[in-house]
Amino acid sequence: MSKQTGNKKAMTLGAAVAIGIGGMVGGGIYSLLGAAVSVAGNAVYLSFALAGLVALFSAYSYAKLGARYPSAGGPVEFLIQGFGDGIVSGGFNVLLWIGYVFALALYARAFGAYLSTFFPGLPGYWQNVFATLIVLAFTAVNFLGSKAVGRSELVIVAANVGFLLLFAGAGFFFLKPSLLSPVHWPHVNKVLFAAGVVFLTYEGFGLVTNTAEDMENPQETLPKALYLSVGIVIFLYIAVSVAVVGNLAVPKIVAASDYAAAAAAEAFLGPWGLRLVAFAALFATASAINATLYGGANVSYTIAKDGELPEIFERKVWGRSSEGLFITAALVILFANVFNLDRIGMMGSAAFLLIYAAVSIGHLRLYRETGARRWVIVAAILACLLSFGVLTYYLWTTTPVTLAVLVVVLVASFVVEWVYRMSTHRQMRARAR
Repeated sequence: MSKQTGNKKAMTLGAAVAIGIGGMVGGGIYSLLGAAVSVAGNAVYLSFALAGLVALFSAYSYAKLGARYPSAGGPVEFLIQGFGDGIVSGGFNVLLWIGYVFALALYARAFGAYLSTFFPGLPGYWQNVFATLIVLAFTAVNFLGSKAVGRSELVIVAANVGFLLLFAGAGFFFLKPSLLSPVHWPHVNKVLFAAGVVFLTYEGFGLVTNTAEDMENPQETLPKALYLSVGIVIFLYIAVSVAVVGNLAVPKIVAASDYAAAAAAEAFLGPWGLRLVAFAALFATASAINATLYGGANVSYTIAKDGELPEIFERKVWGRSSEGLFITAALVILFANVFNLDRIGMMGSAAFLLIYAAVSIGHLRLYRETGARRWVIVAAILACLLSFGVLTYYLWTTTPVTLAVLVVVLVASFVVEWVYRMSTHRQMRARAR
């Protein structure tokens, strides 16, 4: 029985789609767009399309698994179902939770940076203050429960999508066809490299599965929410990236990499356009924090329920929320204030590609139970692993130190799982099939 028995309709289709869109359309499209253009040039929209295709293949596995095994843990539950009680499922669960913490810290820092643009006279440390305050604010929202999360997310996402559509629509009106000419496209390898980099902007679709236990009919609602959220975001990313490279030359975009969309808006809308996009970025990053904190807290709760993390994550606060929510928020604030997460964004993308590949590999053992098509699962695995290989090669050739840190994080996730398992002799439990 769902833990939301007394509130069966807390998470509607619209709210679940909003959670998915909010998890994807966050700091990534604003902070990674410039970096992607520096690699893929004016063909960057092809990179967003390719990354979106990989996300769609993975969403198929998530939809089938989520409908068969609805759980607040989403991919945590899928990994346990697919691989059973072992180091593999446990290590990926730890990696998933760390990935959420890193993503949240990145979104929080992006929020602080964009908010600071409205107060140019403030000292630089105010970016950290703003980042901390936004995490605390949405921790309070999440503490109120899934219904409050869904309602707030609907409002934030509606405003954010409206801003992006306005920006893209205005940008299309002023397009300069010469800037979009295929003559200026880079080598196909660079388009693939950029696709691996921007995959992080899609990773949030998995958060939809964290709402499954709060849905009245997850077998029908969950697949719809996944496909709708990914499809809408692919359209938005392509439209925004075309508007940017179609209005501002690539060298100028690269020069304004940290605020590429805002710089493009200033080019065809004037100074108020820059402010408009900066304001939209605040909504986007806030939306991502709201959605990801909800999913991350649910992940920590489910991991604790299955014996993965210490019991403190499972104890209830006032009978309503998990202490995992507050511990997750505390770690996010720590990372957001201490570390520079620009490169960790790329590591996050690589980590989520591995996690999604692992979920689909586990799905191969369950496809008869879920009613999935085996070839689609295989396609999802190949797409994720190919993207991971392309991204790691890019890191190796451009920033080997970042790749080394990524390897350390990956190894540490499984070492931590092994040590904890050996010291506690605990076993993970999957839901009854």
